[in-house]
Amino acid sequence: MNSEGDKKGAQPSKVMGAYLALLGMAAIVFEVAAGEFSSILTMAALLQTFAFVLLVLQIASTGHAGGISAGALSMDALALVCRLSSTIWLNGYLPVDSSGDVAYQLIDLCSLALVLWLLRWILVVQRSTYQAEADTFPVVPTTICAVVVAALLHADMNNRPFFDTMWMAGLFISAVAVLPQLWLSCRTGGRMEALTSHYIAAMALSRAVSGSFIWYARGDIVCKPWVEGFNHSVWAILCAHVLHLLLLGDFTYYYVRSLSRGGLTSSVDFGAEAFV
Repeated sequence: MNSEGDKKGAQPSKVMGAYLALLGMAAIVFEVAAGEFSSILTMAALLQTFAFVLLVLQIASTGHAGGISAGALSMDALALVCRLSSTIWLNGYLPVDSSGDVAYQLIDLCSLALVLWLLRWILVVQRSTYQAEADTFPVVPTTICAVVVAALLHADMNNRPFFDTMWMAGLFISAVAVLPQLWLSCRTGGRMEALTSHYIAAMALSRAVSGSFIWYARGDIVCKPWVEGFNHSVWAILCAHVLHLLLLGDFTYYYVRSLSRGGLTSSVDFGAEAFV
């Protein structure tokens, strides 16, 4: 039988293995895309999948669901469904290189499968260890607001209003999906397990990477403007990326401090008041 120390000792190798696998997959994507700049969109999707893999590793290491927000994962799942409803058969929001033909969609499908597995583990298999009493962020009202705003501000890259709205809703929902996780951490003492913090950091990096592409390609994004000469969709998309990063302002400070003091396997302790 493994001791607590054995579990902690196994964690560094698992983390390093996950990072090496990420680098290997990124190299494959870069090769498939023949080095095209648009492949960074696929890289962003790969980083998101990596984030969910880290949560799977946490559950494998600890054997319980404590510290993980089902609300955040539910929003991530819905965001992926919204995005896939467009990208799996329409071309408007895909990378223009070869990675946008199959790889991009397969990576998102892998993300969705991982999220659904995590939700089943938290809500069914390990429900007794799930901190439901603290995971109370208002997910439904936030999601409805995101969909309404998406309907008003969507771009027209697909020239299909419903699916353009779905893609934009997926973006807006994913931008704020981190809030339930931060909420849960604050309500349970302000401490976050190492792999949970890496999951949030990987999601932030994914957002930064995709945002950099949107900025580069902003001239190619079209919409039916509410105000003549002002492309509201471009700025809505960019603001969603920036909002996600701003929401993580305090977390980033404590995360970097934790890495500098204890390395990859150190938990993040930011205090319950950090995000208030």
